Amino acid sequence: MKTHMKRLLRMGLLLLALPALFATPVQAERLKDITSVAGVRTNQLVGYGLVVGLDGTGDKTSFTSQTFRNMLNNFGVAIPPNVDPKSKNIAAVAIHADLPPFAKPGQPIDVTVSTIGDAKSLRGGSLLMAPLKGADGNVYAIAQGNLVVSGFGVQGNDGSRLSLNVPSVGRIPNGATVERTVPNAFAQGDSLMFNLNHPDFTTARRVAEQINNLLGPDMAQALDAASIRVRAPRDPSQRVSFLSVLENLEVQPGEETAKVIINSRTGTIIIGQNVRVSPVAITHGGLTVAITENLDVNQPNVLGGGNTVVTPRTEIEIAEGSGRMFEFAPGATLSDIVEAVNQVGAAPGDLMAILEALKQSGALKAELVVI
Repeated sequence: MKTHMKRLLRMGLLLLALPALFATPVQAERLKDITSVAGVRTNQLVGYGLVVGLDGTGDKTSFTSQTFRNMLNNFGVAIPPNVDPKSKNIAAVAIHADLPPFAKPGQPIDVTVSTIGDAKSLRGGSLLMAPLKGADGNVYAIAQGNLVVSGFGVQGNDGSRLSLNVPSVGRIPNGATVERTVPNAFAQGDSLMFNLNHPDFTTARRVAEQINNLLGPDMAQALDAASIRVRAPRDPSQRVSFLSVLENLEVQPGEETAKVIINSRTGTIIIGQNVRVSPVAITHGGLTVAITENLDVNQPNVLGGGNTVVTPRTEIEIAEGSGRMFEFAPGATLSDIVEAVNQVGAAPGDLMAILEALKQSGALKAELVVI
């Protein structure tokens, strides 16, 4: 088995060095861009700490004072129980970071620091040493350093305030040092598992076929729409070279399902290339109602002895747009839909109503997704 794997690995490296032997399909993508290797993943870390050195923009909360008191106690400084260290130059913060796969002790990682109290800004602050823990409760990194805050805020005595970006969040590039390695199953077993970023039965089959064409029959097997299992050598160094060959293999993904995605908040509408419309005729018109409030002043005669009276007067105007009808022929494509809608001059809100009506009538041959 080991000798056979070495022979297949040498063959794969030779074929990878001769790209002219492969007919690269149009719109082909590398395996590393559409899949991930099972077990090779990032891990989230979170921690709690203190930021000091602020210019009067810190916290006024009780848990910040408690944390500050506990920190001083660790250094042998005892604060009397009846004294509340209300310092405006410190802030309690939450710290989070992503631990990359295969990160080793001593390597630096970036951290993000966010206020959890009523601190107005972290600009100019420094994070004191804080442990970062994983989901299992173990400490995997130690964070400390000066914050980089892109936002700022100013406030006047009358309560007016001006802020740019978010001054209550900052980052520390290379602000944490890895202290523990996360175990993974990359070098275990006789196989590797590729997981598609977007599950698709056609893509999974094509990935398995491409790997078998490169390394030999029965080397890869598509288990479902997302996972492809590949036989791999057990030796870690050989497995790295083996994976280097596979991740640069180019595969043509299967076409996506027909979808129309509507963002109701921003008015963004995305229509996939496989969307089709059955024969249908549509008319869409708009109704505009304008309401204007006017004030009429009635001035009495000078000799009449009356009072000046202000009378409100409301004007209502209704304008109905001339709706134009357009027709979709059988098998209308994306370009046909866009051209017809542009001719009508429909706004994003009108287009949403048109697409929803098409879906309800059964004429829209696509999945309508509203986010």
